[in-house]
Amino acid sequence: MRHIAGREDIRDLILDAVDVLLARFGYKKMTMEDVARQVGIGKGTIYLHFPGKEELILSHIDRIAGRVASKLRNIAASSASHPARIREMLSARVLIRFDSVSHYSQSLSDLLASVRTAFLARREKYFRIEEKIFEDVLREGVKAGTLDCPDPRSASRVLVQCTNSLLPYSLSARELGERENVAADAGRIADFLIKGLAPCPKRSFRSKR
Repeated sequence: MRHIAGREDIRDLILDAVDVLLARFGYKKMTMEDVARQVGIGKGTIYLHFPGKEELILSHIDRIAGRVASKLRNIAASSASHPARIREMLSARVLIRFDSVSHYSQSLSDLLASVRTAFLARREKYFRIEEKIFEDVLREGVKAGTLDCPDPRSASRVLVQCTNSLLPYSLSARELGERENVAADAGRIADFLIKGLAPCPKRSFRSKR
């Protein structure tokens, strides 16, 4: 037990346990004792890293959002075309979240009811971070001439807001449907949005004689 408690990745081990227990019991039935038992540590060790059960779930969601942002940055830095990057990023922000909660037995709406106020504030922070990553790609695309976007900051917000409808915050994975259906919906939304960012072809006009 002491060996586990002293590990450098103890916070991640605790959050891994939270993920397992949220799938098994849900937030309301999960206890700090359950988390400690799942990790193989004393309950007091959890309180050294997290002040309470609410912070456990919020930190768990923070970690998912961090994975999303990290993936978006990796895609943004790739050598793919700017439209291709935008499309992959839009799909990734939906599917990473979907995959992170697809094994839960209750909807996130019910799961997060007890931490709703704190969660909503953090969710806005997640979205602003993601918007900035999209904005950087849009600006790069405009500079390269592969995207037509007069206002990258506003456009990045639209990209995020349009795909927010597919995020599993109010629906369970079962209600959202199969993963391939969610992926297809995300792709269709992305394709529609990217068409609006495509540069207009230059037309050549011959003088009339």
